[in-house]
Amino acid sequence: MSSNIVFIGLGNMGLPMAQNLVRAGHAVTGFDLLPASVRQFADGGGLVSDDQAAAIGAADIVITMLPASRHVLGAYLGEAGILAQARPGTLLIDCSTISTEAARQVGRAAQEQGMPMLDAPVSGGTAGATNGTLTFMVGGEESALATARPYLDVMGKAIFHAGGSGCGQTVKICNNMLLGILMIGTSEAIRLGVANGLDPKVVSDVMAKSSGRNWTLEVYNPCPGVAENVPASRGYTGGFGVDLMLKDLGLAVESALASGASVPLGALSRNLYSLHSKAGAGALDFSSIYQMLGDKA
Repeated sequence: MSSNIVFIGLGNMGLPMAQNLVRAGHAVTGFDLLPASVRQFADGGGLVSDDQAAAIGAADIVITMLPASRHVLGAYLGEAGILAQARPGTLLIDCSTISTEAARQVGRAAQEQGMPMLDAPVSGGTAGATNGTLTFMVGGEESALATARPYLDVMGKAIFHAGGSGCGQTVKICNNMLLGILMIGTSEAIRLGVANGLDPKVVSDVMAKSSGRNWTLEVYNPCPGVAENVPASRGYTGGFGVDLMLKDLGLAVESALASGASVPLGALSRNLYSLHSKAGAGALDFSSIYQMLGDKA
């Protein structure tokens, strides 16, 4: 059954996610601050509108995919926010990666307005968004997830209920902290092999069949020319940005401080990505940390 969906945030991840909902037969109205993204969405069959408030007011479901906590808080709260524009009963799904506390703050406000809300950050990168194979880490009520599941199934292949409001964000923060650590470790290992005269593809192939095997090595190799269709082989463009990884590592460190957890490697990874960003690489894919660790192989 077709549903009336508003999708806010048509970036590298949001655009293909929204397009998959369109292809599944839903009426999806897309919004983004960049006109080019909205045009691209419209070219793929999506609906556009000059009146966001009216579109939200008529929607059955509102999905957001925004860069950071402040953007989500700004989008949902206040006199011109989503909660002020949507009808009671509208299902709200935020797929952004934000702090646990921000997710809970918005979730509480939505509950007070009679709107079920899920925090549902994703893993899988732009390829997963395009192919509809994302992993969703969901926080919120089980009844809201049951309603949302048919739509999440269109955009992803794995859906995990992590617990109550904010729990999806906590799991995502843990995952992305580990991802950042693994990317740095993988880059260091390949660099070490190259420095000793080895072919980076040989090093990667051997480690992929050995105890050093990991996702960044096999699926998202950071060394240019080793793997096809990854950011490293197209100038580190079109993937998950350094500044976004830096943001997520910052969330992990903040969460650790608040909970008393120890994350020394997470903190070190944050510092390294901060140096990389300050050197001008903020818009590049996060696998470009490989470049910071030495001259190009």
